[in-house]
Amino acid sequence: MQWRNTQHSYGVLAISLHWFLAVALFGTFLLGNWMVDLTYYDDWYHRAPELHKALGVLILGLMLLRLIWRWGNPKPLPLGKIAWQNRIAESVHHLFYWLVLGIGFSGYLISTAEGQGIDVFGLFTVPALDWHFELQADRAGLIHQILAWSFITLALLHLSAALKHHFIHRDRTLTRILKP
Repeated sequence: MQWRNTQHSYGVLAISLHWFLAVALFGTFLLGNWMVDLTYYDDWYHRAPELHKALGVLILGLMLLRLIWRWGNPKPLPLGKIAWQNRIAESVHHLFYWLVLGIGFSGYLISTAEGQGIDVFGLFTVPALDWHFELQADRAGLIHQILAWSFITLALLHLSAALKHHFIHRDRTLTRILKP
């Protein structure tokens, strides 16, 4: 089993982090959109936000692990032969990282706006900051929503590009992120 990336393929850890984060981010996005419409008397009114926050903390931690892994374990060489397309692909990946970090940080600011930490499945608590700013939850909430929708839009474009490479160009772009 190949743990590290090579010049031609991704390793098991990079592939696992990619797909786990993709599913977790999409699921947490759906949960977030669902929970904002819950009424006070709904059974999930309190549970859904707690789950959303805990998942967000885990996603942020895994994204940091993914960034550390990427810095110490370079990506495979690009398959594309057109330089500007390779630069766009690389830029999209960097934008994904910044969006996830921004979503996580804005979510943290929303969750801790009242001075309470974030409980992560009863395992540990992420403490709140000692300082707050005016309308913190509202301002961070707007940023969180914009970044989350931007992420989902970019992810759908990313998926479309991967499918285009697989079915039209018939290259290994998709298959090398599916198996080492």
